[in-house]
Amino acid sequence: MNRILVGALGALLLVASGLFWWQGRAAVTPPAAPSHLALSSAPAADEELPDSDAGDAVGPGLPEASEQSREAKRFDRLDKNRDGKITRTEMVSPRIKDFRKLDVDGNNLLTFDEWSVATDNRFKGADKNGDGALSREEFATTKPKKAKKAVCRC
Repeated sequence: MNRILVGALGALLLVASGLFWWQGRAAVTPPAAPSHLALSSAPAADEELPDSDAGDAVGPGLPEASEQSREAKRFDRLDKNRDGKITRTEMVSPRIKDFRKLDVDGNNLLTFDEWSVATDNRFKGADKNGDGALSREEFATTKPKKAKKAVCRC
């Protein structure tokens, strides 16, 4: 029963809004042109067109990004609550994801064993021939991966 009432009310609202829209469009008429323009569209012979020469006028220069604005942007990225101060939590927050990967037992303490296991696994993954030493080619594989920039789909 409620669905029928809601459906009927929705249909009535759609019809009413369509009616108002239709009447509103019918009431709009373009304004009439002023009488002195309607008589002649060509400029009078005694009127001269304005000169395009700007003389010595110079427009404003292009804005440049200063080092201060870059620092302000970096500061604003870290200042999440926009209070003008960066707390320790705000400063460390970008690194939390990496910390969680290393903190295996989840106690918010990174022990030497947890760190060394991750480092040892990374070393073993890079040591392809298993000789216990990294050559230049093997060491090059340990380089941190660059994050891909998001593609704008505008």
